[in-house]
Amino acid sequence: MFVDDAERLQGGPAAAVRDPQLFEEFYRRHVDAVMRFVARRVDDPHTAADLTAEIFLAVLDSAHSYRPGLGSETAWLYGIARNVVSSERRRVAREAERDLRISGRRLLEADDIIRIEDRLDAESPGRRVLAALERLPEGERALMELIAVDQLTVTEAAAALGIRQVTARVRLHRARRALRKEADSGTSRTRPTAVPARSTGAEAPDASLVYVARGEA
Repeated sequence: MFVDDAERLQGGPAAAVRDPQLFEEFYRRHVDAVMRFVARRVDDPHTAADLTAEIFLAVLDSAHSYRPGLGSETAWLYGIARNVVSSERRRVAREAERDLRISGRRLLEADDIIRIEDRLDAESPGRRVLAALERLPEGERALMELIAVDQLTVTEAAAALGIRQVTARVRLHRARRALRKEADSGTSRTRPTAVPARSTGAEAPDASLVYVARGEA
């Protein structure tokens, strides 16, 4: 799936965390992919910058868990990223005052904000697909996020979630069946019945939902 296999450091992430120079190389090779992952899930530049930094800090503790046979370094990083983003969402949900969340942020330079905002804009279609998946059960939604939005293979998504491939394929089948049913239902609701052609009061079904249901996203 990803092309970073040929560029892997000898010794993988475990070697990178033992050598600052190797870690810098590892960071530069993967930071754009990680930022894209985050930008598909948040729409605030400060949060995106903070979460990206936290993900690479988490690499320091998780480097020993990387297994080349289960997928690319990027897929492995997405598994870590998903845990970091999920933890942040739980933290925000528990937060009584938004001011507490804002006060601890580091200040970003104007150029940094513009760059991250551009990335957030570019990844807005991914956020729309994620919103379309919200109605799925947690296990199925997590798998569909990684496959339909983050473009992992079933094998890599299973590894990122720590589940068996057969379990992943069953969840994928159930998720797509549920999404197809919802997309078909939305289409039938919008089909005109004795209504003039110019009068289209109902909205068309979410295109993102249709593509995901068909396996095209």
